[in-house]
Amino acid sequence: MPATSRDVVAHNDLTEQLAAARQRTDELFAVVTPEFLYERPIAERHRIVFYIGHLEAFDWNLLGTGVLKLKNFNPVFDKLFAFGIDPVGGGLPNEQPSDWPQMSAVRHYVGRARNTLDGGLANLLDDSAERTFDGFPLTTLLNVAIEHRLMHAETLAYMLHQLPLDQKIWQPESLHSGSCSSTQRSIQIPAGEITLGLFRSSRQFGWDNEFEAHRVDVPAFAIDQYKVSNGEYLEFINDRGYESREFWVNGGDDRDWRWKWEREISHPAFWKREGKDKEWLYRTMFEEIPLPLEWPVYVSQAEAQAFAKWAGKSLPTEAEWQRAAYATLRGGQRKYPWGDDAPSAPFGNFDFANWSPAPVNAFPQSASFFGVEGMIGNGWEWTATEFAPFAGFEPFPFYRGYSADFFDGRHFVLKGGSTHTAVCMLRPTFRNWFQSHYQYAYAGFRCVSRHSSENRFSG
Repeated sequence: MPATSRDVVAHNDLTEQLAAARQRTDELFAVVTPEFLYERPIAERHRIVFYIGHLEAFDWNLLGTGVLKLKNFNPVFDKLFAFGIDPVGGGLPNEQPSDWPQMSAVRHYVGRARNTLDGGLANLLDDSAERTFDGFPLTTLLNVAIEHRLMHAETLAYMLHQLPLDQKIWQPESLHSGSCSSTQRSIQIPAGEITLGLFRSSRQFGWDNEFEAHRVDVPAFAIDQYKVSNGEYLEFINDRGYESREFWVNGGDDRDWRWKWEREISHPAFWKREGKDKEWLYRTMFEEIPLPLEWPVYVSQAEAQAFAKWAGKSLPTEAEWQRAAYATLRGGQRKYPWGDDAPSAPFGNFDFANWSPAPVNAFPQSASFFGVEGMIGNGWEWTATEFAPFAGFEPFPFYRGYSADFFDGRHFVLKGGSTHTAVCMLRPTFRNWFQSHYQYAYAGFRCVSRHSSENRFSG
């Protein structure tokens, strides 16, 4: 099939985006003092060195051998760096730094993979034919490579957040300050429909779990105007929320309670308590500061659910969150919560604009049709919805495990985006997911009420 001028423009734009994404991840690796690139900041994740090799191995396996049909120049590294890990049930990696290749060899692999891919893609884009892979156009494969890398940029950011401060090269941070003078209140969302997912006929890029689009009827509910702040969450801690079993058991399921008890978890992973006065501190990427009460709290889904029960509320379902964010009163849907304007600074804290969060009420211009604020950026938002396929789901043939490996009842959908979510993934159909006991992501939450009974934050 002949390539059109539109195809050529799209390809050139995407190759530029891939180069920009590479720069983003290179800048993140440069935050680490070189001698600590073999550290493992989070026990459930690989050592940092793995991610340096993985990003190039993924691109090489997808585009180099998959699309360009190039000969492997280092099949050992192609396999070694091919897949990450997401241990479920307590299993943790236990290999040693000495089990990984020397950094010079990894850097050489990265450089050669990039140069070879760039040359091959340039030749391919000069060709007059539009190529497909397993029936998918090259634009889809390039988008996969770009967004995969940008997802890992966010993963790297929260991993490096857990790295000891003296193992990083300090950079200046612009810390948002403010107050939570705006009282948390509930916003009423009337019953109505919402569309989840993408239509394949739209020809827009989306990951396999974003298809197929479908309408969902959503009963009326009320949702918090803002994300739950550190200050609100501190009330839960001070009320012995971590010591009260009733908030951590769901029906007869006590897995959350056992996880909290066995891991001796007593506060969010971004908090610490120190000094003779035992004051709460918050660890930003490069320093420790007094706990910013106005910032959104970052916690696991289990911790979010426990808070919600304590507050007499619940976490929203994916459909409830989507309706509060994008719906209008007469059945229409907005492109973004605030309207059709492209994401920019007045609307939220995203796209690596800042290392740290902003106050939960910092973006009044971001309000959805119903008046819910800050739903995009500043922290992903947990839902109560298990990560599962939509009807009509078809795995990408070139990446079959991307979603399907996590349809296990232990991962839950998150929506919105964080400070380190790229603009291209702020689309309304994007679905993130983590295990319910994962504390380290830039993930917060807001609560919903589905009845008129009293609760602690009724507004």
